[in-house]
Amino acid sequence: MTVHLVRDDLRPPDPPARRHLLSIADLTRDDVERLLGTARTRDYFVSILAEVRTKYSFQLIGYVVMPEHIHLLITEPGKGNPSKVLQVLKQRVSRILLAKRRNSNHPAEQHFWQRRFYDFNVWTGGKLTEKLEYMHMNPVKRGLVSHPKDWPWSSFSFYADGQRGLVRIDLVN
Repeated sequence: MTVHLVRDDLRPPDPPARRHLLSIADLTRDDVERLLGTARTRDYFVSILAEVRTKYSFQLIGYVVMPEHIHLLITEPGKGNPSKVLQVLKQRVSRILLAKRRNSNHPAEQHFWQRRFYDFNVWTGGKLTEKLEYMHMNPVKRGLVSHPKDWPWSSFSFYADGQRGLVRIDLVN
């Protein structure tokens, strides 16, 4: 299936500054699917992401929230570094989502995310477009939707037709 994921007028140019594709995975797939497996919990994640973006002054170029992992495409933060951003994001998401499950004996009560994350430096506009398209196709490849437009927890709508979506996306100049 050929899907045009980025409109030509919204296609990012070669970035002058450092960009990061950050991938965060679950501790165990079953635990996170239970915790990020609903629209409500993914909505919590997106709202916390917006707060952390404001606090650490980074541009959010793209994202996708999946039931068991997250991809973020961000600029170098104005405060801290990508590790600090993810540390705070993971802690805040864990506290809120696990507090809602406090009465259960689920093993995810103590751990939520893997300790490490994947950081891919994106230096060219071509690589930026490639990574955005990869992220946006995740829900389709996983069989969650038939087209990326049907998965609201991503930046696809911004790049496809300029719609705001659940969180503001920063157009790279």
